[in-house]
Amino acid sequence: MRKFLIILSLLCCMLRSVATQPVETLHYKVMFKWGLINKKAGTATLTLTPKADYLQATLTARSESWADGIYKLRDTLYSHMDPEKLTPHFYERIAHEDGKYSRDIVRFARTPGSSLVVAKTERIRRKDSESEAKSVSNKLSASGVTVDMVSAFYYLRKLDFAKMEPGQSVTVNIFSAKKKELLRIIFRGREKLKVDGKNYDTWRISFTFTTDGATKSSDNIETWLETTGNHAPVKLRGKLKVGAIQCLLENRS
Repeated sequence: MRKFLIILSLLCCMLRSVATQPVETLHYKVMFKWGLINKKAGTATLTLTPKADYLQATLTARSESWADGIYKLRDTLYSHMDPEKLTPHFYERIAHEDGKYSRDIVRFARTPGSSLVVAKTERIRRKDSESEAKSVSNKLSASGVTVDMVSAFYYLRKLDFAKMEPGQSVTVNIFSAKKKELLRIIFRGREKLKVDGKNYDTWRISFTFTTDGATKSSDNIETWLETTGNHAPVKLRGKLKVGAIQCLLENRS
């Protein structure tokens, strides 16, 4: 579930002129499917807000009341990005999941003229309300395009899918507070799609995560992006340990 919501955050605001666009808010319903069960399990909302000297993307996600008894989820993710370079300098994830509390912080540092990216990270965990919070710090580094779990869509928006052939892919580094991963973005082609009675012309894209370029760290996730406008994702689909999950665009403001 967490990885699926992260992928949603990677895609939600593919704005072509970020620094001059007004704030956009996208609202999604999260559907759980298992056998004959196909029920709304939660909601997700992502907003982009210009601040004094940076851009802030905020993703919030929560489970429905019926699903709280199975797996209660209340997540908020933030990314602070340079308004010109569109690269992150701060990432934070605050999560209340299944009775547990966690907070991840990543602070990025880049040297002008160098492709090296270094990040100081902190992971705070509390297994229940009665336990003491524990903190672990780490240091990550990578060479090349490096983003966090929210700001990655700013790199994605630079990709010209209209000129790509099915099977073509691009790979970038992604830092969480725990580790560095490689995200491979694979273009699958153009497809017509209907969501809640609305017709969309979309690009279908697959995402794979690996920890060393070879070892898979999660199941693939499929997404369908509008070919027009801000290229918002209208549908995402992925597997869970039990069943599958879909995020469907409900409305935007």
